[in-house]
Amino acid sequence: MLARSSLRRVAILGGTRIPFARAMGAYANVGNQEMLTAAFRGLVERFHLAGERLGDVAAGAVMKHSSQWNLTRECVLSSGLAPETPGVDLQRACGTSLEAAVLIGNKIALGQIEAGIAGGVDTVSDAPIVYAREYQQLLLASARGRTLGERLKPWLGLRPRFFKPVVPSVAEPRTGLSMGESTELMAKHWGIPREAQDELALGSHRKAAAAYARGFYKDLVVGFDGLEMDNNIRRDASLEQLAKLRPAFDRSSGQGTLTAGNSTPLTDGAAAVLLANEDWARARSLAPLAYLTHAKAYAVDFVHGEGLLMAPAYAVPLMLKEAGLALGDFDLYEIHEAFAAQVLCTLKAWESEAFGRERLGLTGAFGTIDPTKLNVVGSSLAYGHPFAATGARIVATLAKLLHERGGGRGLVSICTAGGMGVTAILEL
Repeated sequence: MLARSSLRRVAILGGTRIPFARAMGAYANVGNQEMLTAAFRGLVERFHLAGERLGDVAAGAVMKHSSQWNLTRECVLSSGLAPETPGVDLQRACGTSLEAAVLIGNKIALGQIEAGIAGGVDTVSDAPIVYAREYQQLLLASARGRTLGERLKPWLGLRPRFFKPVVPSVAEPRTGLSMGESTELMAKHWGIPREAQDELALGSHRKAAAAYARGFYKDLVVGFDGLEMDNNIRRDASLEQLAKLRPAFDRSSGQGTLTAGNSTPLTDGAAAVLLANEDWARARSLAPLAYLTHAKAYAVDFVHGEGLLMAPAYAVPLMLKEAGLALGDFDLYEIHEAFAAQVLCTLKAWESEAFGRERLGLTGAFGTIDPTKLNVVGSSLAYGHPFAATGARIVATLAKLLHERGGGRGLVSICTAGGMGVTAILEL
């Protein structure tokens, strides 16, 4: 069934994740499958789902080995869920697990399934390293040979350069620029100073540390492989320390503002969130933390001048127009901190009358955000950013925050590689 006369509300019941870890560290000896399975198991144990069949599980990874072509399904089979629970892989860069939540949410809303899990995982420590295409072609040519001579002949073309590994690149294929280099251009375009970036980064670490101190993550984070909490949070950070760091992406001009301190570190981790209709939740005495009510994906032409990570600046206005809401109609805002500069560029665009008129078709500026409502328990600059896991982390976090408040409305905004963005609205 692809449509029904009435839509069901999509309840967010909670989430679990493993601690996020700096790459090449705590999780150096594990991979995507172990980490995502652990996040799924956390949900199964927390919500007593052992042996239950769910309607679907959607998850993905930005970087994974070719052997992980059925990653989500394999993780489901080891999660404790009934083996009849299906799983599907998807990928929209840094917005992967938010996109997965939207997919599961749409299926619930349409009555196709009653409950499902959305998640994501990524590891830089177990990156899929391959070798030159010439070497691959040699191997395939040898494999096609019917005689011993035909199988051996291609090896006469073997060259030492074939053994130089090809590691995954963070550069955009269309521009050749890394995400950090692209964001430097955005920071220059919007006039975002280094000091403002460092202040936002420091605030993220302090809020994250405070959230852990008050026990906010006690039911959201499950220990894994010897780690009990995120190991990127800098509780002793200061503006003085951040100011000493050198530019990380524009080192030659003397005008670089992005550093290791105000940019998200490479991170390993996994996260998952449980969604369901109200009847399914009620039957299990589970109270919805929030409801997923709207979502929007958008893309910009970053090849011809638009900022690589500016898609949310367009996606949010479009989504709010469809929802009949204004930017100020939210109690909480969760804007993924890929870089402090990205957040600040987005906010400045929304505050710009020229951007509102010329890019968004408005009569003036789109609006402003109360900074006390933004990323109130910190975000990616503090916790880290395992690409595909960030969306599920944010959804679970925001849902719990809204539940703690006793109600309200929250905005989710995530920028992604490829000039895309994924946004959503949560309400209670």
